[in-house]
Amino acid sequence: MSVTKRYLLAAAAAVLLIGLTFIIPSFTSYQLAIVCAYLCGIAGLTLLTGAGGQLSLGQAALMAAGAYSYALSANAMADAGAEGPLLLLVPLAAAVFGAAVLGLAVGLAAGRLHGPYLAGFTMALVVALPAVTSTFSSVLGGDQGLWITVEKRPTALRGIVSTEAWQAWLAVICSVLVLTLLANLLHGRFGRHLRAVRDNPVAAALAGINPARTKITAFVISSAAAGMGGGLLAYTTQSAGPGAYSLVFSLFLLMAAVVGGIGSLTGAVWGALLLVALPHLISTATSRLELSADLSQRLDGNLAVAVFGAVLILVVLLAPQGIQGLLVRAGGRLRPPPSASLPPRSTEPAPPSPATAPSRIPAPSGQLPATPKGQ
Repeated sequence: MSVTKRYLLAAAAAVLLIGLTFIIPSFTSYQLAIVCAYLCGIAGLTLLTGAGGQLSLGQAALMAAGAYSYALSANAMADAGAEGPLLLLVPLAAAVFGAAVLGLAVGLAAGRLHGPYLAGFTMALVVALPAVTSTFSSVLGGDQGLWITVEKRPTALRGIVSTEAWQAWLAVICSVLVLTLLANLLHGRFGRHLRAVRDNPVAAALAGINPARTKITAFVISSAAAGMGGGLLAYTTQSAGPGAYSLVFSLFLLMAAVVGGIGSLTGAVWGALLLVALPHLISTATSRLELSADLSQRLDGNLAVAVFGAVLILVVLLAPQGIQGLLVRAGGRLRPPPSASLPPRSTEPAPPSPATAPSRIPAPSGQLPATPKGQ
C-alpha cells in the first residue's frame, strides 16, 4: 500500500469513527476513547516486540510516564492561567516527550540485553512504579496519584457535543495519527533495518546497519507511542495513579498484542478492542445471572482475567498469528485462485515446426549419423 493510500485510509477511518459518536451512547463513546488509548500502547509494543523481536514487559510503566507528564504539565498550565488549544496540545506533547525520554534511558541501559533478561529489566520498571510515586509523593501524589483539574471540552464545544464524544474525537485523531506514523516507519527503511536486526544481528551489522542504534530507536518510538496512550488515558479519566499501570495491566497489553496479532498493526486494533470489550461483556453476562453478591463480586474481578488467559492459550495453539492472521487466512480461502479463470493448459507437446526441426538425427553409439536424402 502506498503512502497516499495509507493516509486516505487513515482519514476515512477517523471520519467514520467520529461519525459513530453521534449515534452511539455516551458510555460507548467513553469506551471508544479507552480503546484508542490502549491502542497506542499496544501499537508501540507491536513495533518493539513484533517487528523488533525485543520482549518488553514495561509498557505500562511507559504509559504511566506519559500519564504523569500529562497531568503535571496540564495542572501547571491551568494554575498559570493558560487557555485555548495550548492547554490540550502542550500536555499531550509533554506526555510523548516524557515517555520517549524514559524509553531512551531504558534503551541505552538495556541495549545489549535480549530475551528473558530484557523482559526482566523492563518488568522491573513496572514493579518499581509504586515505590517511585511513594518516594516523590509531594510531586506525584503517592498511592492516590494526581487529579487533573482541566476542563475536558473546549469552550466552543460546550453544549454542542457531550464530554464523552469529545474525548472519543481526540482519542481517535491521536491514535490514527500514531498508527499512520508507525505504519510508515514499519514499511520504510527503518522497518527493514529493524526486521534485519531481529532476524540476524550479525548479518545486519555486516550490511552496514547499527544494531544497537536501531534497537534504541525502536525503544524510543515505542515509548513515544505508549506516552501518547498514557496521555489520552489521563485526559479521559482525569487522573494518573500507579494503580492504573500495574504489572497485570502491562501483561494484559502484551497479551492483547499477541491475541490480536503481534506482527501487524491491525492486530493491535483487535487486541485493544478485546481488552476493553471482554471485561464489559463478562460483567454484563454475570449481572444477568442470579448469583450471590459475594460470588458476583469475585467473578467480576477475576473471570475476565481467566477468560482472557483462555483466549490467549487458544490463539497460541490454533492461530499463532493472532486474530488478524486468522482473518487473512480466511480471506485467502474465500478468494478464488488466480488460475480459476484461465483455460486449462494442454499437456500434449506441440509438434516441431519445419524451420526448427533438426536436419540430422543423432545416431546410436558406434554408428555414423544418418545423412538426409539428396545430400
